[in-house]
Amino acid sequence: METLRDSPEVLWGFLLALGVVLLLTPGVGRFARILGVVDEPGDTRRVHTHPVPRLGGIALLLGIFVPALAFLALDGPFRGILLGAAIATTVGAIDDFRGLPWWGKLAGQLGAGSVAIGFGVTVDRFTFPGFGSQELPEWLAGGATLLWVVAIMNMVNFLDGMDGLAAGICAIAGSTFAVIGLSLGAPDAALLAAIVAGACFGFLHHNFYPARIFMGDSGALLLGFLLATLSVEGLVKTAALATLVLPLLVLAIPIIDTSFVVAKRLKYGQPLYTADRTHLHHRFMNIGFSQTRAVTYMYGWCLVLAAAALATRFLPPRPRGDWDLSNSVIAGVIALLALGASVYIAYLLEIIKLANPRLRRREEQARTDADRRIA
Repeated sequence: METLRDSPEVLWGFLLALGVVLLLTPGVGRFARILGVVDEPGDTRRVHTHPVPRLGGIALLLGIFVPALAFLALDGPFRGILLGAAIATTVGAIDDFRGLPWWGKLAGQLGAGSVAIGFGVTVDRFTFPGFGSQELPEWLAGGATLLWVVAIMNMVNFLDGMDGLAAGICAIAGSTFAVIGLSLGAPDAALLAAIVAGACFGFLHHNFYPARIFMGDSGALLLGFLLATLSVEGLVKTAALATLVLPLLVLAIPIIDTSFVVAKRLKYGQPLYTADRTHLHHRFMNIGFSQTRAVTYMYGWCLVLAAAALATRFLPPRPRGDWDLSNSVIAGVIALLALGASVYIAYLLEIIKLANPRLRRREEQARTDADRRIA
Protein backbone atom coordinates (compact mmCIF):
# COMPACT_ATOMS: atom_id res chain seq x y z
CA MET A 1 0.00 0.00 0.00
CA GLU A 2 2.84 2.38 0.80
CA THR A 3 4.29 1.79 -2.64
CA LEU A 4 1.01 2.70 -4.32
CA ARG A 5 0.62 5.76 -2.13
CA ASP A 6 4.04 7.06 -3.18
CA SER A 7 3.59 6.33 -6.89
CA PRO A 8 1.74 9.57 -7.88
CA GLU A 9 4.45 11.74 -6.32
CA VAL A 10 7.11 9.79 -8.19
CA LEU A 11 5.18 10.26 -11.44
CA TRP A 12 4.76 14.00 -10.86
CA GLY A 13 8.46 14.35 -10.11
CA PHE A 14 9.28 12.56 -13.35
CA LEU A 15 6.94 14.76 -15.40
CA LEU A 16 8.09 18.03 -13.82
CA ALA A 17 11.75 17.18 -14.47
CA LEU A 18 10.89 16.21 -18.04
CA GLY A 19 9.07 19.50 -18.66
CA VAL A 20 11.71 21.74 -17.06
CA VAL A 21 14.56 20.22 -19.06
CA LEU A 22 12.56 20.26 -22.29
CA LEU A 23 11.88 23.98 -21.88
CA LEU A 24 15.24 25.16 -20.51
CA THR A 25 17.70 23.24 -22.67
CA PRO A 26 17.41 25.43 -25.83
CA GLY A 27 18.06 28.55 -23.75
CA VAL A 28 21.08 26.94 -22.09
CA GLY A 29 22.38 26.03 -25.55
CA ARG A 30 22.08 29.64 -26.74
CA PHE A 31 23.82 30.84 -23.57
CA ALA A 32 26.67 28.38 -24.15
CA ARG A 33 27.13 29.68 -27.70
CA ILE A 34 27.31 33.27 -26.43
CA LEU A 35 30.01 32.23 -23.93
CA GLY A 36 31.85 30.25 -26.59
CA VAL A 37 31.45 26.93 -24.79
CA VAL A 38 31.15 24.95 -28.01
CA ASP A 39 32.50 21.56 -29.04
CA GLU A 40 34.28 21.92 -32.36
CA PRO A 41 34.64 18.91 -34.71
CA GLY A 42 38.04 17.75 -35.87
CA ASP A 43 39.42 15.70 -32.98
CA THR A 44 39.83 12.08 -34.12
CA ARG A 45 37.79 10.80 -31.18
CA ARG A 46 34.85 13.14 -31.86
CA VAL A 47 32.04 11.95 -34.11
CA HIS A 48 30.06 15.17 -34.71
CA THR A 49 30.62 17.21 -37.88
CA HIS A 50 29.49 20.71 -36.82
CA PRO A 51 29.96 22.93 -33.74
CA VAL A 52 27.64 21.93 -30.87
CA PRO A 53 27.25 23.86 -27.58
CA ARG A 54 28.08 22.15 -24.31
CA LEU A 55 26.81 22.95 -20.78
CA GLY A 56 23.65 20.85 -21.11
CA GLY A 57 24.39 19.78 -17.54
CA ILE A 58 23.10 23.16 -16.36
CA ALA A 59 19.65 22.37 -17.77
CA LEU A 60 19.81 18.88 -16.25
CA LEU A 61 20.74 20.31 -12.84
CA LEU A 62 17.83 22.78 -12.89
CA GLY A 63 15.46 20.08 -14.10
CA ILE A 64 16.49 17.85 -11.20
CA PHE A 65 16.59 20.51 -8.49
CA VAL A 66 13.16 22.03 -9.20
CA PRO A 67 11.12 18.83 -8.60
CA ALA A 68 13.53 17.69 -5.86
CA LEU A 69 12.91 20.90 -3.91
CA ALA A 70 9.18 20.58 -4.53
CA PHE A 71 8.68 16.93 -3.55
CA LEU A 72 11.71 15.61 -1.68
CA ALA A 73 12.27 15.84 2.08
CA LEU A 74 15.64 17.58 2.18
CA ASP A 75 17.10 16.07 5.30
CA GLY A 76 19.82 13.55 6.01
CA PRO A 77 21.33 11.69 3.04
CA PHE A 78 19.31 13.40 0.32
CA ARG A 79 20.49 16.84 1.36
CA GLY A 80 24.03 15.52 0.98
CA ILE A 81 23.20 14.00 -2.41
CA LEU A 82 21.83 17.28 -3.76
CA LEU A 83 24.76 19.30 -2.38
CA GLY A 84 27.19 16.82 -3.90
CA ALA A 85 25.29 16.98 -7.20
CA ALA A 86 25.73 20.76 -7.26
CA ILE A 87 29.47 20.36 -6.63
CA ALA A 88 29.78 17.73 -9.37
CA THR A 89 27.99 19.98 -11.86
CA THR A 90 30.14 22.97 -10.91
CA VAL A 91 33.35 21.00 -11.41
CA GLY A 92 32.10 19.76 -14.77
CA ALA A 93 31.02 23.24 -15.85
CA ILE A 94 34.46 24.66 -15.03
CA ASP A 95 35.99 21.89 -17.12
CA ASP A 96 33.57 22.69 -19.96
CA PHE A 97 34.51 26.39 -19.76
CA ARG A 98 38.25 26.34 -19.27
CA GLY A 99 39.37 22.74 -19.05
CA LEU A 100 40.73 21.15 -15.89
CA PRO A 101 43.78 18.92 -15.47
CA TRP A 102 42.88 15.34 -14.60
CA TRP A 103 43.93 15.82 -10.98
CA GLY A 104 41.74 18.94 -10.63
CA LYS A 105 38.71 17.09 -11.95
CA LEU A 106 39.45 14.13 -9.67
CA ALA A 107 39.72 16.45 -6.66
CA GLY A 108 36.28 17.87 -7.44
CA GLN A 109 34.82 14.38 -7.78
CA LEU A 110 36.32 13.36 -4.45
CA GLY A 111 34.85 16.51 -2.89
CA ALA A 112 31.36 15.76 -4.22
CA GLY A 113 31.53 12.16 -3.02
CA SER A 114 32.86 13.20 0.40
CA VAL A 115 29.91 15.55 0.92
CA ALA A 116 27.43 12.72 0.27
CA ILE A 117 29.33 10.40 2.59
CA GLY A 118 29.39 13.09 5.28
CA PHE A 119 25.58 13.08 5.19
CA GLY A 120 25.40 9.32 5.64
CA VAL A 121 25.42 7.92 2.08
CA THR A 122 27.68 4.91 2.68
CA VAL A 123 27.97 1.25 1.71
CA ASP A 124 28.05 -0.02 5.29
CA ARG A 125 27.59 -3.73 4.54
CA PHE A 126 27.94 -6.31 1.80
CA THR A 127 25.94 -9.49 1.41
CA PHE A 128 27.70 -12.50 -0.07
CA PRO A 129 25.80 -15.68 -0.97
CA GLY A 130 26.45 -18.27 1.73
CA PHE A 131 28.14 -15.82 4.08
CA GLY A 132 25.26 -13.55 5.02
CA SER A 133 25.49 -9.82 5.68
CA GLN A 134 28.99 -8.55 6.47
CA GLU A 135 29.33 -5.26 8.33
CA LEU A 136 32.11 -2.94 7.17
CA PRO A 137 34.26 -0.79 9.47
CA GLU A 138 33.43 2.90 9.19
CA TRP A 139 36.69 3.79 7.46
CA LEU A 140 36.28 0.99 4.93
CA ALA A 141 32.60 1.84 4.33
CA GLY A 142 33.49 5.44 3.54
CA GLY A 143 36.41 4.46 1.32
CA ALA A 144 34.38 1.89 -0.63
CA THR A 145 31.55 4.37 -1.16
CA LEU A 146 33.92 7.12 -2.33
CA LEU A 147 35.60 4.73 -4.76
CA TRP A 148 32.20 3.65 -6.15
CA VAL A 149 30.95 7.23 -6.58
CA VAL A 150 34.09 8.50 -8.30
CA ALA A 151 34.24 5.41 -10.51
CA ILE A 152 30.63 5.75 -11.74
CA MET A 153 31.09 9.49 -12.34
CA ASN A 154 34.02 8.77 -14.63
CA MET A 155 32.29 5.83 -16.29
CA VAL A 156 29.30 7.95 -17.31
CA ASN A 157 31.68 10.67 -18.47
CA PHE A 158 33.56 8.16 -20.64
CA LEU A 159 30.25 6.90 -22.05
CA ASP A 160 29.24 10.39 -23.19
CA GLY A 161 30.84 10.19 -26.62
CA MET A 162 27.92 9.88 -29.02
CA ASP A 163 24.67 11.79 -29.52
CA GLY A 164 22.05 10.60 -27.04
CA LEU A 165 24.09 7.70 -25.65
CA ALA A 166 24.78 8.74 -22.06
CA ALA A 167 21.40 10.47 -21.66
CA GLY A 168 19.52 7.40 -22.89
CA ILE A 169 21.48 4.92 -20.77
CA CYS A 170 21.04 7.10 -17.67
CA ALA A 171 17.30 7.46 -18.42
CA ILE A 172 16.93 3.67 -18.47
CA ALA A 173 19.03 3.30 -15.32
CA GLY A 174 17.08 5.99 -13.45
CA SER A 175 13.73 4.45 -14.43
CA THR A 176 14.89 1.03 -13.26
CA PHE A 177 16.17 2.40 -9.95
CA ALA A 178 12.83 4.17 -9.43
CA VAL A 179 10.80 0.97 -9.88
CA ILE A 180 13.11 -1.05 -7.64
CA GLY A 181 13.23 1.70 -5.02
CA LEU A 182 9.44 1.79 -4.81
CA SER A 183 9.29 -1.97 -4.40
CA LEU A 184 11.89 -1.87 -1.62
CA GLY A 185 10.03 0.77 0.38
CA ALA A 186 12.53 3.56 -0.37
CA PRO A 187 10.17 6.28 -1.68
CA ASP A 188 12.64 9.18 -1.49
CA ALA A 189 15.26 7.28 -3.47
CA ALA A 190 12.58 6.19 -5.97
CA LEU A 191 11.39 9.79 -6.34
CA LEU A 192 14.88 11.16 -7.00
CA ALA A 193 15.62 8.31 -9.44
CA ALA A 194 12.39 9.11 -11.33
CA ILE A 195 13.38 12.79 -11.40
CA VAL A 196 16.76 11.85 -12.88
CA ALA A 197 15.02 9.68 -15.48
CA GLY A 198 12.59 12.47 -16.41
CA ALA A 199 15.43 14.98 -16.78
CA CYS A 200 17.35 12.56 -19.01
CA PHE A 201 14.33 11.87 -21.23
CA GLY A 202 13.72 15.62 -21.56
CA PHE A 203 17.35 16.24 -22.47
CA LEU A 204 17.32 13.35 -24.93
CA HIS A 205 14.83 15.27 -27.10
CA HIS A 206 17.58 17.84 -27.78
CA ASN A 207 20.56 15.48 -27.57
CA PHE A 208 19.58 12.58 -29.82
CA TYR A 209 21.23 12.48 -33.25
CA PRO A 210 21.77 15.01 -34.66
CA ALA A 211 22.41 16.64 -31.28
CA ARG A 212 21.66 20.32 -30.82
CA ILE A 213 23.45 20.40 -27.46
CA PHE A 214 25.84 18.20 -25.49
CA MET A 215 25.57 17.60 -21.75
CA GLY A 216 29.32 18.17 -21.37
CA ASP A 217 31.24 17.17 -18.26
CA SER A 218 28.76 19.21 -16.23
CA GLY A 219 25.98 16.80 -17.16
CA ALA A 220 27.99 13.57 -17.24
CA LEU A 221 29.50 14.10 -13.78
CA LEU A 222 26.08 15.12 -12.42
CA LEU A 223 24.32 12.01 -13.73
CA GLY A 224 27.15 9.70 -12.74
CA PHE A 225 27.15 11.11 -9.21
CA LEU A 226 23.38 10.79 -8.82
CA LEU A 227 23.21 7.23 -10.16
CA ALA A 228 26.10 6.17 -7.93
CA THR A 229 24.65 7.67 -4.75
CA LEU A 230 21.11 6.49 -5.55
CA SER A 231 22.34 2.94 -6.03
CA VAL A 232 23.83 3.11 -2.53
CA GLU A 233 20.99 4.89 -0.74
CA GLY A 234 18.08 3.32 -2.60
CA LEU A 235 19.26 -0.24 -3.22
CA VAL A 236 22.24 -1.31 -1.12
CA LYS A 237 20.79 -0.06 2.17
CA THR A 238 17.33 -1.50 1.62
CA ALA A 239 17.76 -5.09 0.43
CA ALA A 240 20.38 -7.77 0.96
CA LEU A 241 20.00 -9.09 -2.59
CA ALA A 242 20.51 -5.64 -4.08
CA THR A 243 23.88 -5.15 -2.42
CA LEU A 244 25.85 -6.46 -5.38
CA VAL A 245 23.53 -7.73 -8.09
CA LEU A 246 21.15 -4.89 -8.97
CA PRO A 247 23.51 -1.89 -9.30
CA LEU A 248 25.98 -3.99 -11.29
CA LEU A 249 23.28 -5.11 -13.72
CA VAL A 250 21.68 -1.68 -14.21
CA LEU A 251 25.05 0.09 -14.62
CA ALA A 252 26.69 -2.77 -16.51
CA ILE A 253 27.27 -0.89 -19.77
CA PRO A 254 29.33 2.02 -18.38
CA ILE A 255 31.18 -0.46 -16.14
CA ILE A 256 32.01 -2.78 -19.07
CA ASP A 257 32.93 0.13 -21.34
CA THR A 258 35.34 1.66 -18.83
CA SER A 259 36.85 -1.69 -17.85
CA PHE A 260 37.56 -2.47 -21.50
CA VAL A 261 39.10 0.94 -22.17
CA VAL A 262 41.28 0.83 -19.05
CA ALA A 263 42.50 -2.66 -19.95
CA LYS A 264 43.38 -1.46 -23.47
CA ARG A 265 45.27 1.59 -22.19
CA LEU A 266 47.21 -0.50 -19.68
CA LYS A 267 48.05 -3.03 -22.39
CA TYR A 268 49.50 -0.36 -24.70
CA GLY A 269 51.09 1.75 -21.96
CA GLN A 270 48.81 4.77 -22.43
CA PRO A 271 47.81 7.12 -19.57
CA LEU A 272 44.39 6.24 -18.14
CA TYR A 273 43.14 9.83 -18.48
CA THR A 274 43.98 10.16 -22.20
CA ALA A 275 41.06 10.30 -24.63
CA ASP A 276 40.98 7.80 -27.48
CA ARG A 277 38.64 5.84 -29.78
CA THR A 278 38.55 2.50 -27.97
CA HIS A 279 35.16 2.97 -26.28
CA LEU A 280 32.30 0.66 -27.21
CA HIS A 281 30.49 3.34 -29.22
CA HIS A 282 33.64 4.12 -31.22
CA ARG A 283 34.11 0.42 -31.91
CA PHE A 284 30.57 0.20 -33.28
CA MET A 285 31.42 2.99 -35.71
CA ASN A 286 34.68 1.26 -36.62
CA ILE A 287 32.69 -1.70 -37.96
CA GLY A 288 30.49 0.58 -40.04
CA PHE A 289 27.50 1.40 -37.80
CA SER A 290 25.87 4.81 -38.02
CA GLN A 291 25.49 6.83 -34.81
CA THR A 292 21.77 6.10 -34.64
CA ARG A 293 22.24 2.37 -35.15
CA ALA A 294 25.08 2.16 -32.61
CA VAL A 295 23.10 4.04 -29.97
CA THR A 296 19.99 1.92 -30.62
CA TYR A 297 21.99 -1.28 -30.10
CA MET A 298 23.38 0.10 -26.84
CA TYR A 299 19.87 1.07 -25.69
CA GLY A 300 18.60 -2.42 -26.46
CA TRP A 301 21.45 -4.02 -24.55
CA CYS A 302 20.83 -1.73 -21.57
CA LEU A 303 17.09 -2.51 -21.59
CA VAL A 304 17.76 -6.26 -21.50
CA LEU A 305 20.17 -5.84 -18.59
CA ALA A 306 17.62 -3.63 -16.79
CA ALA A 307 15.00 -6.34 -17.34
CA ALA A 308 17.40 -8.83 -15.76
CA ALA A 309 17.75 -6.53 -12.73
CA LEU A 310 13.96 -6.24 -12.43
CA ALA A 311 13.58 -10.01 -12.75
CA THR A 312 16.16 -10.47 -9.98
CA ARG A 313 14.06 -8.22 -7.77
CA PHE A 314 10.52 -9.30 -8.66
CA LEU A 315 10.94 -12.94 -9.73
CA PRO A 316 13.02 -14.64 -7.06
CA PRO A 317 13.10 -18.44 -7.54
CA ARG A 318 12.15 -18.96 -3.87
CA PRO A 319 9.85 -16.07 -2.86
CA ARG A 320 8.61 -17.74 0.35
CA GLY A 321 11.28 -20.34 0.89
CA ASP A 322 9.83 -22.78 -1.67
CA TRP A 323 10.82 -23.03 -5.33
CA ASP A 324 8.45 -21.21 -7.69
CA LEU A 325 8.58 -22.86 -11.12
CA SER A 326 7.00 -19.99 -13.08
CA ASN A 327 9.33 -17.40 -11.50
CA SER A 328 12.33 -19.60 -12.21
CA VAL A 329 11.37 -20.12 -15.86
CA ILE A 330 10.67 -16.43 -16.57
CA ALA A 331 13.81 -15.26 -14.76
CA GLY A 332 15.82 -17.90 -16.60
CA VAL A 333 14.54 -16.74 -19.97
CA ILE A 334 15.39 -13.11 -19.15
CA ALA A 335 18.83 -14.15 -17.91
CA LEU A 336 19.44 -16.02 -21.17
CA LEU A 337 18.35 -12.96 -23.15
CA ALA A 338 20.76 -10.76 -21.18
CA LEU A 339 23.58 -13.24 -21.69
CA GLY A 340 22.69 -13.64 -25.38
CA ALA A 341 22.65 -9.87 -25.92
CA SER A 342 26.07 -9.52 -24.27
CA VAL A 343 27.54 -12.36 -26.33
CA TYR A 344 26.06 -10.84 -29.51
CA ILE A 345 27.65 -7.45 -28.75
CA ALA A 346 31.00 -9.17 -28.16
CA TYR A 347 30.54 -11.01 -31.47
CA LEU A 348 29.87 -7.77 -33.33
CA LEU A 349 32.81 -5.91 -31.82
CA GLU A 350 35.42 -8.66 -31.68
CA ILE A 351 34.68 -11.64 -33.95
CA ILE A 352 33.64 -9.54 -36.96
CA LYS A 353 36.73 -7.37 -36.50
CA LEU A 354 39.03 -10.40 -36.36
CA ALA A 355 37.50 -11.76 -39.57
CA ASN A 356 37.90 -8.47 -41.44
CA PRO A 357 41.46 -7.19 -42.04
CA ARG A 358 40.15 -3.75 -43.04
CA LEU A 359 38.49 -3.30 -39.64
CA ARG A 360 41.64 -4.43 -37.85
CA ARG A 361 43.68 -1.88 -39.77
CA ARG A 362 41.15 0.86 -38.94
CA GLU A 363 41.43 0.14 -35.21
CA GLU A 364 45.24 0.00 -35.38
CA GLN A 365 45.24 3.38 -37.15
CA ALA A 366 43.01 4.85 -34.41
CA ARG A 367 45.45 3.56 -31.78
CA THR A 368 48.42 5.02 -33.71
CA ASP A 369 46.68 8.41 -33.85
CA ALA A 370 46.15 8.27 -30.08
CA ASP A 371 49.84 7.49 -29.53
CA ARG A 372 50.82 10.49 -31.68
CA ARG A 373 48.62 12.81 -29.63
CA ILE A 374 50.25 11.58 -26.43
CA ALA A 375 53.75 12.10 -27.87
